[in-house]
Amino acid sequence: MLNLPTKATRPTMYFIGVTTGQSSIMKIFPIWAEALGIDACIKGIDITLHAPAADYRAAVEFIKNDPLSLGALVTTHKIDLYNACKDLFEYFDPYARQFGEISSISKKDGKLRGHAKDPISVGLALDSFVPADHWKKYPQAQACVLGAGGSALAVSSYLQNEKHGDNVPARINVNNRSVPRLAEAVHLLEGSRVPMSFNLCPKPEWNDLVVESLPEGSIVINATGMGKDRPGSPLTDKCLFPKHGIVWEFNYRGTLEFMHQAEKQQAERDLQIENGWTYFIHGWTQVIAEVFHIDITGERLAMCDRLAH
Repeated sequence: MLNLPTKATRPTMYFIGVTTGQSSIMKIFPIWAEALGIDACIKGIDITLHAPAADYRAAVEFIKNDPLSLGALVTTHKIDLYNACKDLFEYFDPYARQFGEISSISKKDGKLRGHAKDPISVGLALDSFVPADHWKKYPQAQACVLGAGGSALAVSSYLQNEKHGDNVPARINVNNRSVPRLAEAVHLLEGSRVPMSFNLCPKPEWNDLVVESLPEGSIVINATGMGKDRPGSPLTDKCLFPKHGIVWEFNYRGTLEFMHQAEKQQAERDLQIENGWTYFIHGWTQVIAEVFHIDITGERLAMCDRLAH
């Protein structure tokens, strides 16, 4: 099902997702727009998970051809939209080409532009809560990324960025329930400087086995969309998180079963638990800056963070 909007009557940015009306951005964007001096509104475009290519093309063609439709943030559909619509874009940034995904649609000089902002926003979020020298403190610690979509690939790439030197996980595990996405992850992360394991885990119990094998201080990340786009968790309630570990729930809204599982073990396992709010802030401000061709860093970014709370 696709709820394509009608022709825009004022400058408009879109949110392409699954249940966009429930997102906090619908209330936050007007506040940010006023503070940033942007004369524009936001509208949602809801598309079902793994929709037909025609739905993605209809949404992108509408934005491309409507003069007052200036761009969009894309969530959940980043890879499917890229595959269905890449011929409609005149420009892709290097990350979009590398990871085969689009999280930002914008226009500049008459060209439709696609960016993959996840590698940037994921990095900004990680840097905000992972303690300095964490991986040196726990040299055996690993990362376990549950999911193999765009955000999962972005975080797997950032964790081993050369700028970190030897302050990196001992191993990065990427778990996914389907073969095609896992195979694509193997291809896209080829040549990693940190040892990688790609684990086919069609059942939550299989994810449990990987998570329970992780050394102390490891990080476990829910990048599956479960707990927001669809209910549930990629883990069972019996799964034990690594002691002194970090648990990152990419979602900030929804049923959040994964995060609640970690909360029940927080004291006993000494867990640091993070939700997706910081990721949400960085993800949106990165795309808004691209769509409206403004800078949102430093004090402007801090202001947006304050106004969102």
